[in-house]
Amino acid sequence: MTISHVLIAQVEEDTVGRGKSFSLIRESPVTIDLEKEDEEAEKDKKKEKKKRKKKIFYGIKTKKTFIRSGKGDREVLEVFYYPKEPLLPDPFVQEIYWFDYEKKKIRKSRDFDPKKGVVLHGPYKKIVGEQIMEEGIFYIGAKHGRWTRYSNKDVLMDKRKYFKGWPKESLVRFYDVKREKLKEVIPIVNGVKEGTYYYFHENGKVGIKGKYSEDVKVGSWTEYYNFRRRRKKEIQYRPDLYDEQYQAHISREWNRRGQIVYENTVR
Repeated sequence: MTISHVLIAQVEEDTVGRGKSFSLIRESPVTIDLEKEDEEAEKDKKKEKKKRKKKIFYGIKTKKTFIRSGKGDREVLEVFYYPKEPLLPDPFVQEIYWFDYEKKKIRKSRDFDPKKGVVLHGPYKKIVGEQIMEEGIFYIGAKHGRWTRYSNKDVLMDKRKYFKGWPKESLVRFYDVKREKLKEVIPIVNGVKEGTYYYFHENGKVGIKGKYSEDVKVGSWTEYYNFRRRRKKEIQYRPDLYDEQYQAHISREWNRRGQIVYENTVR
């Protein structure tokens, strides 16, 4: 998907429940073409093929290791790489994959403490018995490139492409031309909004978070103040895609001190 258009400044407002919900102001934000970025990444891959014997991925030297769990036919083997030198993931990435030193397992979280572990970087493979269940590649703790997942009968269950932690087709917007201050990530899969949506305040804090299912807002959407990840408002949309009769409504609101100022007690 090539993004070549410039979005005209506009205000989008949803009216639900007893008032207006989220209001996003888009003032001609900078956009990034993930297809083009991915093409550049592919060129880097080709340049690095000769270096693979040295375990270098995206210009970063790594070490290879593995962990085992379970027994017998259900034994799980995870093979992965991590940077030789400590690296911190992009602060905007919401799902960071890292190896926990103490628990000796791979974890997925929003926050990462380099004192407790190391981010994954490079190829990853999960094998149960003799069957490959999942494989892909990480870029400094974030899913990158093509990821595939299989059933225990070697049936392809899911195949997705990522770009440094975000679905590859996603529309990504920035506050600045240097593309350092992320503003909004609209998850796009096969041409429709699918997955978790994020809107960020200019200071980098999450401003709005919610999920789309086939272009439809579903579940609970949360708006946050621009400090301490403090909640401001929750909007409850239909629980699933097919409940078309569900009435979206504000479920709770908080003031800046974290005190509830409104709660919908009707269920």
